Amino acid sequence: MKRSLNFLFRLLPFLLILALLLALFFYPKKRERRGEEKRVVTVWNVDTFEGGKGSRTAFLKRAARRAEEKNKGVYYLVSSYTAEGAEAACLAGSSPDALSFGVGLSVFAEKSRPLPFSFGGGETEGGCLAYPWCRGRYSLFSLTDDFSEEGKTAVSAGGSNLCVLAARYTGIEGEERESLAAYSGFLSGQYRYLFGTQRDECRFAARGTAVYRKEAGEYCDLYQYYSVLNAEKADDALALLSELLSARTQDSLGEIGMLPVEGASGRTVSVFASSDALAKLRADALAGADRKNLDKYLKSI
Repeated sequence: MKRSLNFLFRLLPFLLILALLLALFFYPKKRERRGEEKRVVTVWNVDTFEGGKGSRTAFLKRAARRAEEKNKGVYYLVSSYTAEGAEAACLAGSSPDALSFGVGLSVFAEKSRPLPFSFGGGETEGGCLAYPWCRGRYSLFSLTDDFSEEGKTAVSAGGSNLCVLAARYTGIEGEERESLAAYSGFLSGQYRYLFGTQRDECRFAARGTAVYRKEAGEYCDLYQYYSVLNAEKADDALALLSELLSARTQDSLGEIGMLPVEGASGRTVSVFASSDALAKLRADALAGADRKNLDKYLKSI
């Protein structure tokens, strides 16, 4: 017994040294694993106007995966919301860390943080609170190359965008119709012209229909904006916006029938315009307000 105790006492220093070495070996690993914990950034995508084709949410998710590869430790949880659902959630006190959206969601203005960018449609007294990552366009379509011929025009309406304002601002008078009805009426000969968007361009292409197009570049509100709402996650949220504005992402927007931000021009409405302000602009356009009067409510890009 005495001999066993003496052996243990002689072995004790070696056991202590071994325990210390094991602790030194595993402690950095534990710290390393702790440092690799995911930082989750919630992103809501809200489509408030018709896109071109495919899903903007799916496109946004693909961009988010690339942003994650460049920013180890961050994970973007991208979800699709309707405008009504997003507004209801915001009024109930819930909001994401970042928001991808278009005109018609003014409830998020107070939650949005200033961005290191400048774009007329996203600027308020508090700075630039939203910046677009893709855009659409308005165009006048004809089945012939003669745009001087008399005839009725269908103005394609879909979402919260002000199609009648875009038509009026361009000097085009027409009858406002639901998007698909306007498109079908134009093809059936009910209308001589169609004042539509990038969605119609994609429809024509999918159908194989040859059309002539004149872009109406004086006014556009077909912008998908991005805002950062959580100041504590601003850096990670901005990393995704950086990926969305990268050459790789901008050059691939054709996958969803949308256009790069570069090249935007003309006038637009504030993305944070209230529903009352949007309703007044629409009413003024329908009442035949001239371009000079409409200018007072619009922003230069």
